[in-house]
Amino acid sequence: MDIREVDFSTAGAALESAPAPLAHQAVHDTVVNILQALSKGKLLDVPAGEGALAARLESAGFAVQCCDLYPEIFRLAGVEIRQGDLGGTLPYPDQSFDYVTCLEGLEHIENPQQAIREFARLLRPGGHLIASVPNILNIEERLKWLIYGYTSHFKPITRDAVAQVRKQFGEKVEVALHVNAIGYSELRYTLEEYGFEILQLHRDRPKAHQWLYWPIVAAIRAVAFFTPERKKEDRWTRALGSDEILLGGNTLIVHALKL
Repeated sequence: MDIREVDFSTAGAALESAPAPLAHQAVHDTVVNILQALSKGKLLDVPAGEGALAARLESAGFAVQCCDLYPEIFRLAGVEIRQGDLGGTLPYPDQSFDYVTCLEGLEHIENPQQAIREFARLLRPGGHLIASVPNILNIEERLKWLIYGYTSHFKPITRDAVAQVRKQFGEKVEVALHVNAIGYSELRYTLEEYGFEILQLHRDRPKAHQWLYWPIVAAIRAVAFFTPERKKEDRWTRALGSDEILLGGNTLIVHALKL
């Protein structure tokens, strides 16, 4: 289980303070850097949270619209916010956007495949999707799974844990709980199934003390080196052993193109 530290006590009240990022700042920085290299266009940010990423993207020249399951927490004045559920149909016509950003979203819903299906519907051909998921396949998380049976971002969600979340967030438990562990392979399959091609993988930032894992990383890469080429292609071996995944940070950021 992963609980984001979010204070909703003043959310939506007079927009007195700047929106706070619900994702780590390094994730926002990476996404902004990706988009600044592309031509400006119409962009949907979902889930939008308080509007911190939307504010930066609007300043960068994008025509930003926002959507969230809980629009009452949105704090960014002058930007349209609509209520929408990533697990359902989002309130926009087909091919409405050139870009979709989805940070801190897919792991919080029961059906991330539906969300990606919606992104495919909403994006124009040649549009870009930038989505983030917790990196459950970096070397540290693989070892935690081996030892504990769960990873840092997907700990067991006990009834007591849910009760504690309800005390803090009320009925907005979706904001706090990570309920769907999505690895690179599952994400890539779904993206390709709905007409996307992954252009590049990014990490939020390297994890500290990675040198401790170098012997294991070297062993993994040695096995990959001697794997037959056909099997490397079939099993996505190069991507799974890349720095972005194997030595990645807490978050994997995927930049995909709608074909």
